[in-house]
Amino acid sequence: MIDRFVVVPAAYVFFLRDSANGSGREVLLQLREGTGYMDGYWAAAAAGHVEKGESVFEAAAREAVEEVGVSDVELTPLCAMHRTGSGLPIDERVDYFFAATSWSGDPRIIEPDKCADLRWCALHDLPTPVVPHELTVLEAVRAGDVPPILAHGF
Repeated sequence: MIDRFVVVPAAYVFFLRDSANGSGREVLLQLREGTGYMDGYWAAAAAGHVEKGESVFEAAAREAVEEVGVSDVELTPLCAMHRTGSGLPIDERVDYFFAATSWSGDPRIIEPDKCADLRWCALHDLPTPVVPHELTVLEAVRAGDVPPILAHGF
């Protein structure tokens, strides 16, 4: 019998807009707190695991409502990322990244026990630290060249 790993899928939404002062594009980031994973790091404003029976699109839309209180999110696929960490089965991940430039409502912190701050950040001047695998995608967005599939941690 072949020993196979189990892939954990997740959906990430990068909310993007043009800056009010015309200095370029901005991304909405949250400062993680109280999650037990990458606390103290800046991350996508909405992200989470895909639940059983849910498509990655449904997961992204659900996370947008649950984490920043916006609905009717227009999702544009950016890329998929296969990543690993320690080599344990739980660390085998497939992440689906989306851009959102249209939604209903004003983004706000919905889960204050998991989010210390929510901020629009210039893509050319991101805060530090940013969750490393998310930073890889944000750097590609900033460069205007996001490959359809990325690998991270191999």
